[in-house]
Amino acid sequence: MNDIKGICYYVPKKQPLRECVQSFWQVSRHNQFGKEIIVPKGIVEIIFNFSTETKFQASLYDSEFILPRCFVQGYHTGPINLTLPESQSLYGIVLHTAAAKQILGVPPGELLRQCIDLTLIDQSVDSLWHLLAEKKSFEERNMLLSDWILKRVTGFSGRDQYFNKLFTISTSRKLSVPCISDWLCYSPRHLSRKFYELSGMNAEQTLLYLKYLKAKNLIHYSDLTLSQITYACEFSDQSHFIRAFKSFTNLSPKEYRTRKSKIPGHYFD
Repeated sequence: MNDIKGICYYVPKKQPLRECVQSFWQVSRHNQFGKEIIVPKGIVEIIFNFSTETKFQASLYDSEFILPRCFVQGYHTGPINLTLPESQSLYGIVLHTAAAKQILGVPPGELLRQCIDLTLIDQSVDSLWHLLAEKKSFEERNMLLSDWILKRVTGFSGRDQYFNKLFTISTSRKLSVPCISDWLCYSPRHLSRKFYELSGMNAEQTLLYLKYLKAKNLIHYSDLTLSQITYACEFSDQSHFIRAFKSFTNLSPKEYRTRKSKIPGHYFD
């Protein structure tokens, strides 16, 4: 478990939880900045808001809204702008894409570009929020939420595990429809339907999105030049890379590299 400046982060190591959950995290801190911008991170996430200030304002796709005290969000294709309160207390879980349907009861593709009050999907989550709020530590919250998650899953196929690798950019497979179709033994049409269920996007859109995610991670975790990242992420040329990256973040790769914070996908004003 990592705990740095009010941020706790834990990655499950054991099955079956590891097949369901990418990570647990918690943020409890006073804010030095007034605004936080979160670029698309390619995750399905449940967030519990324990902040004492109820008006935690956000802007998403030109719409203003107040964050619910428990919400779920799917893949985003544009940045989220948060107006930060003086202090915040958030606890969250990042789900594996192929596990999200069993856990949430809805295909994650239906959550594309959305931030939804989770109690509208499952009213029992209101009780879960109260139970989590009563816990004194990050570890206790993780144990409680892990039990809640595992009661909802029935197991995963080999293909589910392959999709999890694909969506977490943990495979060296070429990001093309023919290559992924052969790997998963799906026809291109069946693959597109499956991608739509998991991400809300068709096959070509999903693979472009995965190339963007790979590029964002390399900008964060490597010293590769932007030309090298263009090649590593299978963009046709640097102009294509810049256009694609900017379409998701409103920033060029160079601008993002300049403004990025220690938290991948986040920068502050």
